[in-house]
Amino acid sequence: MNALRALEAVAARQPIGVGELARELGLPKSTVQRSLKTLHEAGWIRPAGGEVTRWQVTSKVLRLARTTELSLRDAAMPVMEELRQRTGETIHLMVPEGDAVVLIERLETDKPVRIVLPLGIRLPLHASANGKAVLAHLDRPLGELPAYTENTITDPAALRAELERVRARGYADNRGEWRSDIAAVAAAVLGPSGPVASLSVSTPAGRMTETLRAEYGALVTEAAAALSRR
Repeated sequence: MNALRALEAVAARQPIGVGELARELGLPKSTVQRSLKTLHEAGWIRPAGGEVTRWQVTSKVLRLARTTELSLRDAAMPVMEELRQRTGETIHLMVPEGDAVVLIERLETDKPVRIVLPLGIRLPLHASANGKAVLAHLDRPLGELPAYTENTITDPAALRAELERVRARGYADNRGEWRSDIAAVAAAVLGPSGPVASLSVSTPAGRMTETLRAEYGALVTEAAAALSRR
């Protein structure tokens, strides 16, 4: 477990030295050094050079991440296209990463008024439909809940109640909680050990009526379940 934590920290902060890594993880330097030795021997990290040894991930990590991401995208594209055809709106595929979800694929609406998010953008778990869809299936304490708009849920008790509703109905929604001009519904794509991704239907806020919210929520729940089975 310490080696995995060390690998994640190196990937996030590379290049990073042993002392800095030990402070980041809250572990003794000797423990971190053993983890780094294990990771280095297995080919996951390598020295980045310089007078003091600093570490960075190898292409082995990057190949694994790319293969996993491509496999998910390949499985998701037909499901996403069908969802776009049925809703006529923008479809997003996001994956959990730390305290956020990251956009890895999108299919855009043909409508002239649309919301365009760049690939790679990170959205907060507590303030986005994709994030709440994932968070509802994670067994973890709630951290800080910063406000992004006046609609952001920042009270832990209120967010826990919201996540209960997400689990009960199968999908999460976003009512201008990250950006006031965006509305969305999303459902988690579940693997054997929890959420691996989320699918969403995203629209300008003014276009998401309550009727459409329920309709799109049912459709995205169905699509996420289909992708989970794949």
